[in-house]
Amino acid sequence: MASILVVDDEMGIRELLSEILNDEGHSVTLAENAAQARQLRAQARPDLVLLDIWMPDTDGVTLLKEWSSSGQLTMPVIMMSGHGTIDHAVEATRIGAMAFLEKPIALQKLLQSVSQALTKPAARAIGGSAAGLAPQPQNGLAVPEAPQPVALPAERAFLLDRPLREARDEFERAYFEFHLARENGSMTRVAEKTGLERTHLYRKIKQLGVDLGRGHRNKTDPSAFAEDSAEVGLTPSSES
Repeated sequence: MASILVVDDEMGIRELLSEILNDEGHSVTLAENAAQARQLRAQARPDLVLLDIWMPDTDGVTLLKEWSSSGQLTMPVIMMSGHGTIDHAVEATRIGAMAFLEKPIALQKLLQSVSQALTKPAARAIGGSAAGLAPQPQNGLAVPEAPQPVALPAERAFLLDRPLREARDEFERAYFEFHLARENGSMTRVAEKTGLERTHLYRKIKQLGVDLGRGHRNKTDPSAFAEDSAEVGLTPSSES
């Protein structure tokens, strides 16, 4: 499968991640600090790096910056931390990290993040696009640009001068409406993206009063009905 470098100063975390990823068929290399990570990065050229933030010699964010500034961030990196903050996650993502996992890491979340990272190569490794360069012609033919995703309201202002519950409900409502629109109303895919069980997701959406019509689902399509029915463990009834 893939070659994965795990960088963490805790032996127990390294061994656990190694066992899980080996069971998934990946080849895993372990590093306990930034010095070892630099050496193994140069030798093994991993397909993916799982990088802890808090390490004794050099922290993970600093190492990520180092790889980015030296042009070595050619592989996706997933950051990990048991004590990280939103600021750490934002900074790591700005530098080039693909995801941020909070310890203790849930197995499903780990495997999902690894799968997504391995199918979405690091942006700076794709044809120099991260350096602001347009794709260059090959064999005299222009390389077509990748299709652009549909614009969705990923950013939205919220009024904070209000009770916490009201502010939280509005944020959660906007959050689920965004994911429903992006996933074309598929509750299964929204559940996977948000990390919620489908039954919990349905209850949450109903509680918040989210408009399911924002998903733009075509309910006249029998296949769409069948999929939605399967998501809640139902099948279309044969009775009238």
